[in-house]
Amino acid sequence: MPALFNAKGAAALAATPAIPAGTAPAKIDPLMLVDPELREGAELILSRPLPDPLDHKAILAMRQGVPPPAAPLPAPAPAIEMRRIPGTKGQPEVSIAVIGARRDGGNRPAVLHIHGGGFILGRMQDTFVASQQLAEELDCVVVEVEYRLSPETVFPGPLEDCHTALVWLHANAAELGVNPNSIAVMGESAGGGMAAMLAIAARDRGSVPLCYQVLIYPMLDDRTGTTRRVPPFIGTIGWNEAGNAVGWSSLMGVPAGSDRVPSGAVPARTSDLSGLPPTFIGVGAIDLFVDENIAYAQRLIAHAVPTQLLVVPGAYHGFDFIAPRSRASRTFIASWKLALGAAFRDRAAASG
Repeated sequence: MPALFNAKGAAALAATPAIPAGTAPAKIDPLMLVDPELREGAELILSRPLPDPLDHKAILAMRQGVPPPAAPLPAPAPAIEMRRIPGTKGQPEVSIAVIGARRDGGNRPAVLHIHGGGFILGRMQDTFVASQQLAEELDCVVVEVEYRLSPETVFPGPLEDCHTALVWLHANAAELGVNPNSIAVMGESAGGGMAAMLAIAARDRGSVPLCYQVLIYPMLDDRTGTTRRVPPFIGTIGWNEAGNAVGWSSLMGVPAGSDRVPSGAVPARTSDLSGLPPTFIGVGAIDLFVDENIAYAQRLIAHAVPTQLLVVPGAYHGFDFIAPRSRASRTFIASWKLALGAAFRDRAAASG
């Protein structure tokens, strides 16, 4: 086994429980539930299933097989500035990208964006174009963070990378033309799960006052697919139960669904959600994460956190990236952008 493979991650990945066959009696073809405009993308995803087994060798092969990222948008689109910032004590430097910064003494809002990939895949360059568009549309600064992937780095390493980037953004707000009281966190899938973890950590540490969190089909609960099963027609297009078990086991250094997991690693297992920033959660109705996302939204509401939940009929994991021009995707993207923009305007009004 490669030396770069963290021992805890290796043990947890090897011990990842096998997913037993579903017990739900209904035999429903998942494609029959897909929005017609999303069906072509669904068929493409199904033609490229996750490796079985999804072990370390397969993970490395998937990383190496990813095509180059799209070229960033040229000027006058918001510029991208690459930086290396010091890590927290005992942690390495962190690579970030600052998009749309202005050194004109402005007072604009900012977003710390965290990419997805099941905690085992992904790179910040893959979302540069989307972040340039967001920076332009909402007149904000976007900071992307290249957190360390698992299983090479187990929790809390990836979270510390994200927290380092958030603290840096807040501390350097004046230089970047950012209002330090108008910073949001955002992510998709595992990035959404990391954003939720980060919001909890920022609250608990009293480090950065967040004004909003945008959680796009976030990966929130390690028990999904292990000790908590989903109906067989959910979570079959894209990220599935087996992949979820591997991703969480790789991050935590213990098998997904264990009785005890590292404190702060699993947002759904956090008992107190009070004091978190207002939240948008969006997910497809046949996404693996639909149940855990609805449950998290309900718990946020129960803890007096202003929360908007959007469940998209006929939508699977990552549908908005696969079919961005579909009506479902355009409505979905517009919804979270409207919510984030409103949060920024409310904070600007409160700041006078």
